[in-house]
Amino acid sequence: MEIELMMPHVEALIFASERPLSQLEITEILAQALETGIEPGSLAVCLDAIREKYAASYYPFQLAESGGGYQFLTKKAYHKTVLQLHGDKHIKKLSASAMETLSIIAYKQPVTKGEIEYIRGVSADYSIQKLLEKELIVIAGRKEDVVGKPLLYTTSRHFMDYLGINSPAQLPQLKDITDKEIIIPTSALEALPVLPGNQIPISGVVALKQAS
Repeated sequence: MEIELMMPHVEALIFASERPLSQLEITEILAQALETGIEPGSLAVCLDAIREKYAASYYPFQLAESGGGYQFLTKKAYHKTVLQLHGDKHIKKLSASAMETLSIIAYKQPVTKGEIEYIRGVSADYSIQKLLEKELIVIAGRKEDVVGKPLLYTTSRHFMDYLGINSPAQLPQLKDITDKEIIIPTSALEALPVLPGNQIPISGVVALKQAS
């Protein structure tokens, strides 16, 4: 199918969707609607053409790849204007504890509640519940190799959509947003002294037995 004929269909899909659409979803919908095969390469070229089209300064929105797919987003210059539609209700406000918990999940994902609480030093039950309600995090399964098989948490597609990124790998590196030295706690077992002959001290043997 020619790119010029495909473009308006792709634009209509992305415009009408309430969430980002992946290339696979777009391909499947177009194939069913137009009753013709869609080459993945052709769709990629089509998306590039749409992105270039709306990059022109006279369009107030642009095609962006975020939240696991493609969507139209208002350009930065018009954010303040659009915000007036919903006022403060449009902004998802988080407490300091929820922000800390979300940051840990974003940079350590997948992560368990116990691991979050170990880092923060306080209970994370309330913060996790609020983040789940706001759809900023999701349950991604269980940590099968740990006793009790605790739940694993990751950031959601909605979180990535909100930040305008397409994967956690696009989050800014911690060294780029802070000048403070980041110290990672050392495991107690890793800190045990090594005796001659690679022997482990008695305290280490006890710790190993308790861990197993």
